[in-house]
Amino acid sequence: MKRIHLFEFEDLKWFPNWIRVSITRLIIVMHKKFNTSEDMAKLLSKLIKQTNNNKIIDLCSGSGGPMLDTVSKLKNIHKIENIELLLTDLYPNLEEAKKINKVDDSISYRITPLDATKLDTDIKGILTMVGSFHHMKPKLARKILVEAQKKKQPICIMEIHKKFPIILWWLFIPLSVILCLFVTPLVKPLTVKQIIFTYLIPIIPICFAWDAVITSGRIYRMEDLDILLQGLGNDNYIWEKGIIKGDSEKNYLMGYPS
Repeated sequence: MKRIHLFEFEDLKWFPNWIRVSITRLIIVMHKKFNTSEDMAKLLSKLIKQTNNNKIIDLCSGSGGPMLDTVSKLKNIHKIENIELLLTDLYPNLEEAKKINKVDDSISYRITPLDATKLDTDIKGILTMVGSFHHMKPKLARKILVEAQKKKQPICIMEIHKKFPIILWWLFIPLSVILCLFVTPLVKPLTVKQIIFTYLIPIIPICFAWDAVITSGRIYRMEDLDILLQGLGNDNYIWEKGIIKGDSEKNYLMGYPS
């Protein structure tokens, strides 16, 4: 594989949670700009109809990601009713979970940690990973796919399709810092702490920029997915992958029982 798995701040256990939350809120804004929820809704609409399964288990949800908007589009645009959504994360955003768990019984956020590579036996539904599969090293990424097929659970993975030479990575760090400065006013909720540590003490922009650039080297390209899928897929389980074209191209990988 050509991918390079350098560290991201978000993955570090010692990383302050309030900075992690600040970054995941920035990521939500970026997903809105990339129309991620629209593309996910199209894929999930197909998968729900294919599997007759209306329960979605989102892994590595952070502050909610694009999945809340995705469910809204599934209901309002694709006319799919009775959808259940469970958000989960290894480092759950308890503040966001408290808000989400008060609003709608069909949408909930698990408040205890959930490792995407070690799913509980009661975790059953369509698994989704949006902009998070790259956090897994190849051995763990392969394990997630093997377990999904073994348990005959549908899974839908999406990543931003980034392709620029490694030599240009470091040029994108200052650009990502500047992007963070412009995007921050769109964050909801925008806290005083996030403003201070963005504009006065720029810790958040630096961490955000590093993770954003390192993500580019970690993303599994089409040929990488072929390697992960070697030996998988049979008469009882189908794998499908591709690139969604548009203003921001995205890679996707779907698996489901036939």
